[in-house]
Amino acid sequence: MQLPFLAAEDPDDITREAGRKMFAGENDFVKGVVAMDGLPDPDRPEVCFAGRSNVGKSSLINALTGRKGLARASNTPGRTQEINYFTAGDSHYLVDLPGYGYANAPVPVVEKWQRLLKNYLRGRVTLRRAFVLVDARHGIKAVDEEIMALLSSAAVTFQCVMTKTDKLKKGDLDAVLVQVRAKLSKFASAYPEMVITSSEKGDGIETLRAIIAGID
Repeated sequence: MQLPFLAAEDPDDITREAGRKMFAGENDFVKGVVAMDGLPDPDRPEVCFAGRSNVGKSSLINALTGRKGLARASNTPGRTQEINYFTAGDSHYLVDLPGYGYANAPVPVVEKWQRLLKNYLRGRVTLRRAFVLVDARHGIKAVDEEIMALLSSAAVTFQCVMTKTDKLKKGDLDAVLVQVRAKLSKFASAYPEMVITSSEKGDGIETLRAIIAGID
């Protein structure tokens, strides 16, 4: 029996080159958004990145763009309190969503972030796909399932991206992937392939670049 949610295969030469060219172009910070009326004009496709605080979103965006300090990483949960927009070449936006699971943030702040997130996911017509980042050391937690349920209710296709896979031995990673596949199978909006990455080692970065370049 073939397992669901297999790892995406390495890109072929054509798709790899398309991804390379996209991210070899201008990749710049555009703006941080705290309300829907501050979003950039919906003039290009965009993909967003969602994940628990400290899952490695900033590191992944920096690895994709080849710019070490483009997205600011922090050890403080909940530091990213805005929807941050970056260009991917001249054709796409990368969107860094506020991290969730921020237990130390004040309740009113959390509620404000949640409202903004829900409005964005339900109302952004140029959003083509969400990438939900899952820390390979922990698998899918309840807060991850909450964002996946929100994406499904908003009819937004999401693709699971495993991060920090270099921190695990292969056998341990395989065990985590069993749990992840079981959780993903509950959601109709889950894209049928995962991306296995390590920002530190560069694993999966070319694959993810090629996937984004192929989204229009």
